[in-house]
Amino acid sequence: MKILEEVVLPGESKTLNLEIARLHTATKLKIPVIISRALEEGPTILLSAGLHGDELNGVDIVRQIVHSGINRPKRGTIICIPVINIFGFINKTREFPDGRDLNRVFPGSKTGSLAGRFAYHILTHVIPHVDFAIDFHAGGQSRFNAPQLRIATEDKAVLEPLASIFHPPFLLYSNQITGSFRNACAKRGVSMLLFEGGKSLDINPEVSKMGVEGTKRVLRHFGMLDDQFETENRTDKMVVIEQSIWVRAKQSGLMHDQVAIGTYVRKGEALAYISDPYGKENVMIKAPNSGYVINVNDSPIVYQGDAIFHLSKKTSNE
Repeated sequence: MKILEEVVLPGESKTLNLEIARLHTATKLKIPVIISRALEEGPTILLSAGLHGDELNGVDIVRQIVHSGINRPKRGTIICIPVINIFGFINKTREFPDGRDLNRVFPGSKTGSLAGRFAYHILTHVIPHVDFAIDFHAGGQSRFNAPQLRIATEDKAVLEPLASIFHPPFLLYSNQITGSFRNACAKRGVSMLLFEGGKSLDINPEVSKMGVEGTKRVLRHFGMLDDQFETENRTDKMVVIEQSIWVRAKQSGLMHDQVAIGTYVRKGEALAYISDPYGKENVMIKAPNSGYVINVNDSPIVYQGDAIFHLSKKTSNE
């Protein structure tokens, strides 16, 4: 395998650097790309995170996979990129220094914006070697995502069986977004499971464990997981969500008594209360329909129009 101008032979492991730009201080920024090849031929899987620089839970999942040696395959090749958006990771922000969201500029351009150049080089130098990918994300600021996988409806036949093997609590049908990494990979024939869990600037051990264990199950399915690693067999049901809805705050105030993430609520049931700071108002936020709570805004202060809950609307068993 010749990648990033270097050859990685069967049985070798190398950390190569994708070097694209510099800081305004002239300091070079390098994205470590960790490549591990087995002696036996097999598929090439990409495990990536940090597309948004403040989504640390995904970074922690890939870090654990590398640290424990799970990324050293029994067959095939595993490529790990724990932090794609190194700029955002340094600054603890979602965006690039040019203000762009890297996950909206793919496929990018060799002569475009800073974010666009990053997107272009990842697609040019890494993705042509990849057969399948898992990309790890987290919820936005103060918005905690229940561990879930997202796939596009058109990829159902290929990806839903793999999602069942990964087996998070929830599988959500999510349309491809123009400019996203997932969409760009799909156009190049690389199927991707997109994992969401936790919130930005936070590491949740339970979310990390689900991400690591799910990845191990997928690797075992492909015959790539080394025999020294055991996998947990999940006996609980994976809920497949075909439609979902965001519940927004109808007024500003202090939000409290929220339902727990992953809870199944009935239509009209209390999701939370929003109060003014002077003790005059205490307004109940009701569930517009029955469903599972897959995202909770845990900010104590919300403004009118803020997305405060993500609720399933239609599941495969309804």
